[in-house]
Amino acid sequence: MKTNQLRVFGLGALLSLFLVSCAQTDTKKEEAKEEKTEVKAPVRIAAPAPSPASTINQTVGLTKFTLEYSRPGMKGRKIFGDLVPFDKIWRTGANANTKITFDTDIMIGETTVKAGSYSIYTKPGKSEWTVMLYATTDNWGNPREWDDAKVVASATVKSENMPMTVESFTITFDDLTNNSAVLGMLWENTYVGLPFTVPTDGAVMASIEEVMKGEPNDRAYYDAAVYFKSAGKDINQALTWIDKAVEMTKEEPKFWYLRQQSLIHAKAGKTETAIAAAKQSLELAKKAGNADYVKMNTDSLKEWGAM
Repeated sequence: MKTNQLRVFGLGALLSLFLVSCAQTDTKKEEAKEEKTEVKAPVRIAAPAPSPASTINQTVGLTKFTLEYSRPGMKGRKIFGDLVPFDKIWRTGANANTKITFDTDIMIGETTVKAGSYSIYTKPGKSEWTVMLYATTDNWGNPREWDDAKVVASATVKSENMPMTVESFTITFDDLTNNSAVLGMLWENTYVGLPFTVPTDGAVMASIEEVMKGEPNDRAYYDAAVYFKSAGKDINQALTWIDKAVEMTKEEPKFWYLRQQSLIHAKAGKTETAIAAAKQSLELAKKAGNADYVKMNTDSLKEWGAM
């Protein structure tokens, strides 16, 4: 009997020890969780940047540009000659490098710049600035050690006073043409512009040559004719192509095709056929309810003495 009682007592003691051990383990786990919670990193406050980031996507001709930069504000400060000293290299913005990327080679002055990404640095002066494209784009502000060998292009441009004040530093793509543009920089009452060119004509001419080797459709003839007219190329070739485009669509004439036919014929000195095309374009534009083409055709007909 005593033996059985001891066995029961022993089992009870072991069970009690097991339960105490489990409770201690759970307590340690809870304590570990509490310790983990205590060392959790603080949440970052969401607040606007003093110099907001900006990205511009711009196509010039056939070349695609992306510009990434930050825009500091004047905030009551004197900028050039003070916050931004004259005759010292400036980061041209704030925060990370002001970066420009383009997908074809471009020309700055007489310098060819290969397709790629570059940072923009400037050296502002009282009457002119030096604008530089720099080969590395991972600097925060100016490089620790400036390396002239990494300046892939440099140009001196005139600084112009503006009749108004621009609060936030601004970069623009101005004076766009098929083959060129100006990279404008504005802040305070100062404007500077960096002209550059892109290889549009070579690419377009290669495309025209390739397409014309095959079986061009009406749109190909139309596009080639319009490009030749706008680029000041062989107007007689443009006339041949636009006439083919109009002939191929005579069953369903397009007023915009006829509009370009009238302009190309006029430029080629064929006023009579230019007037005929403009009149047809005018009537089709009226039916389509296109007021812009109605006005353009009407203005041309008046200019050519047909109204």
